[in-house]
Amino acid sequence: MVASWLVKAMERYNNDSFANKDAYTAQVHMPGRVLQSILHWAFQSLPDEILVGIEVDHNKPHVIEIEEKYLSEQQRFNLFAGQGFQIAEAKVVNRGDSYSVHHLPEEWTDEIFGAERGPRAGRFTHWLHTHPNCVAIPSGADADAAQSTDGIDMILGIGFTPEGFNPWFEDVEGQRRILDGKKEVILGMAPTGHAIHILEMIGFHKSGVGVNVIFVDEDGRDY
Repeated sequence: MVASWLVKAMERYNNDSFANKDAYTAQVHMPGRVLQSILHWAFQSLPDEILVGIEVDHNKPHVIEIEEKYLSEQQRFNLFAGQGFQIAEAKVVNRGDSYSVHHLPEEWTDEIFGAERGPRAGRFTHWLHTHPNCVAIPSGADADAAQSTDGIDMILGIGFTPEGFNPWFEDVEGQRRILDGKKEVILGMAPTGHAIHILEMIGFHKSGVGVNVIFVDEDGRDY
């Protein structure tokens, strides 16, 4: 069961995704239960950053009416691996500071996930990482890391207090997408004792173009 506050947040986010659909080149459909799991892991890990591997279900294509609803005038097909298929699962692959989470040898993660995912278990289609107290806009290091991604990269920005060594940073050029909240409000408390103020989410392809993230329910229909 997806929490009611998150359902409302995803509804607002999808409304913005629809209103601005022509600003994107492609779309990806993420079930609300997957986002809820990612948020749970991210909140448990604060103030650290986490890296999440994401896989699609090749037996579960996007619901055609929903894909057509968010179709962009500049839509490109066959842009990335897994395009047109719903996200099915997510796994935490690494945790640490921004200098370490991207630099984990794939053969290590193959060992970690080998029993449940088989050979090359660490090779996920999409990747998501968090930006603790930073807007969800790719850095130069993020853009470099994305060059080895077969699918797309996503960023979840989390604003929280107490800030500690991570004061809120937003002096970055780029298009921000708010999932919920603002700096003046408290959305809730993380298990780590941090107050959560703001959540942001974006998706992008290694070529630099934006990918529209659409949140869907278990039937593949948008919230």
